Amino acid sequence: MTKRLSNKRILLGVTGGIAAYKSAEICRRLQDEGAEIRTAMTSAAQKFITPLTLQALSRNPVHLDLLDAQTESAMGHIEVARWADLILIAPASADFISRLAQGRSDDLLTAICLAADCKVVVAPSMNRSMWEKNATQNNMGEIQKRKIKILNPDEGDQACGEVGVGRLMEVRNIVNALSEMFETHSLSGKQVLVTAGPTREAIDPVRYISNHSSGKQGYAIAEAAMEAGAAVTLISGPTNLPVPARVKIVNVESADEMLEKTLSIIESTDIFISVAAVADFKVESPASSKIKKTGELKLSLELSKTPDILLEISKLNGRKPFTVGFAAETENLIKNAEKKLREKDLDLIVANNVSDPTIGFNSDLNEVTVLGHQLHKTFPKSSKKTLARNLVVVIAEKCLDSISYG
Repeated sequence: MTKRLSNKRILLGVTGGIAAYKSAEICRRLQDEGAEIRTAMTSAAQKFITPLTLQALSRNPVHLDLLDAQTESAMGHIEVARWADLILIAPASADFISRLAQGRSDDLLTAICLAADCKVVVAPSMNRSMWEKNATQNNMGEIQKRKIKILNPDEGDQACGEVGVGRLMEVRNIVNALSEMFETHSLSGKQVLVTAGPTREAIDPVRYISNHSSGKQGYAIAEAAMEAGAAVTLISGPTNLPVPARVKIVNVESADEMLEKTLSIIESTDIFISVAAVADFKVESPASSKIKKTGELKLSLELSKTPDILLEISKLNGRKPFTVGFAAETENLIKNAEKKLREKDLDLIVANNVSDPTIGFNSDLNEVTVLGHQLHKTFPKSSKKTLARNLVVVIAEKCLDSISYG
């Protein structure tokens, strides 16, 4: 059975309150669904449950300090916020919710929430009287305005001996709610084809021409499209990445193979997203056996261009899918992307600067600009998974527009 949170990165934030002991079970149950968990604790939370407990369960160090000398540039809150696909604060105390509503960032957990571009989810837990007060309800309304999701507390017996609303939502219901947050319906019924990774063009049986593409962005987009309800096929060059759940994988090596597989599927495709970094050149006549070193100081290879997959798709007769290209550039980013958008008759193009090593081929982060008809939208630096979900939202909206007005 497919785990509902496979490959998801969740930061579990724990604040001070008696329900903090339940954070250990939340951690375990989220892992049971396939999530990778990191944890962060307030100083008050450490009075109720030890960091060692959460470290043992999550198998990761617990984040405790706003300025951590052990993290890059001592800016741990930025690093963790970028790492996470979702941030869950459970339990969230009345004090934490108050500070979150004020936009405070003077401790680690509020700073992480303020820096985050991913979903933030708050599961309150407090005495019934504290929950009912106008001040608390006003704070809840304020954070909801910022698109923070609230998992409302349950009614029942409380640690103080009173009965009422304020108990932390049942753990199983928290896990179910988080699982559903990754599922949308914006691409329901759509057939989506994604290409990802590099290609390898043989020189001889043991050597090849390739590039630095890791495939991370393409795999993240395939997963995000699946979460949006699409039936997704991923045509991938060689990578070391796990295949996203519920995504059909087609493995290829060369540009010619990638084109062949793409053309065999394209007629039944509604949306084609070309993320693969296809090698631009191939050896005209690869050697049938390993080329041996000789006394010569140079080796000449005759190269020819590989097929332009996006251009081939643009030439298709009949129904052409909604087509999204990627422009990995090292200079003149927007100018080169706009040229590619026009010449290849694309619906959208996603431009990214691969000369920046922090968002380049092998990074877990990316920063892109999406261009299209009456569209110029830049997404700031974030994890490739978060960016993929944002891109799928734009693709779904523009695809629907093209059907409505095409």
